[in-house]
Amino acid sequence: MYNLRRLSLIEALARYTMDIKAIQSLIEQDMLSVNQLISDQMQSDVALVNQLGLYIVNSGGKRVRPMLTLLAAKALEVDQQNKHITLATIIEFIHTATLLHDDVVDESNLRRGEPTANAEFGNAASVLVGDFIYTRSFQLMVGLNNMEVMQILADATNIIAEGEVLQLMNCNDPDTTEESYMQVIYSKTAKLFEAATLLPAVVSNQSEETKEALKLYGMHLGTAFQLVDDVLDYSANAELLGKNIGDDLAEGKPTLPLIYAMKSGSEQQVYQIRTAIETGNGMDHLTDILATLEETQSLKQTMDKAKLESEKAIAQLACIADSPYKTALIALAKLSVDREY
Repeated sequence: MYNLRRLSLIEALARYTMDIKAIQSLIEQDMLSVNQLISDQMQSDVALVNQLGLYIVNSGGKRVRPMLTLLAAKALEVDQQNKHITLATIIEFIHTATLLHDDVVDESNLRRGEPTANAEFGNAASVLVGDFIYTRSFQLMVGLNNMEVMQILADATNIIAEGEVLQLMNCNDPDTTEESYMQVIYSKTAKLFEAATLLPAVVSNQSEETKEALKLYGMHLGTAFQLVDDVLDYSANAELLGKNIGDDLAEGKPTLPLIYAMKSGSEQQVYQIRTAIETGNGMDHLTDILATLEETQSLKQTMDKAKLESEKAIAQLACIADSPYKTALIALAKLSVDREY
């Protein structure tokens, strides 16, 4: 059983005193530097790269992953020739490239309430510009001249790709197990969160204990974040969520709420969910399936698992000295499971 230590006063206050705007204000100048570096690195002699790159940069997004890198760096007092700015940019580039490829694979046409890049520019352009962004991140990695950093990021990008393939294999498969789905979450989402918080500890030569703690913080936080996304796909306001409710169901993805519902639903309910996953025609029965998720408490089960992951993330910060940045990391873990989009 995982032991959670008692929260210190600063940690207990975090959930009440820091909203996302307060967290963002702590790293406002650094985030401006990250955005500038993103803009600079998206420049190309190829007009379409510039055009699509500008579209992506202006499309918004919470920038959670680079935010984590900056907060971890500040909590560890990393100040080595702006390496944390470069690391945060690399993390965001890898994330952006995966989103471009994801939207093509999933045939998505809406993200953050706006048309996806593939909907605007076509699949071929999205895939190729995604490749450009991936390789730009590798160029930035090389500039850091740190083999351990390159190893972590190379492993992360490889595991993310494996996660994409595993998710593709699980698509339209109602027999996907909870274990298999959690592996998808780790590979696709948690692995990059893990890298985002581990890297500042690496470049500042922290102890192995601190490295491991920040690595696990990111892993648990990323897992919580994705589990909440799974819940929101069936419970959020579509306008706030920025995509259509039930998109996962429409794509035949057996996410955790559906896996839980098939464990405890009636024979008819299980048959309906299995058929929806197999055929990808679940939107025709979305109302009934939403009722099943509510009746079986599958959304609550998934959210409870997300909350436990958030608590595990917070517990990993025990070895980090108290500071406003540590408080922000704690608050982000809380906010990850207390959001509407």
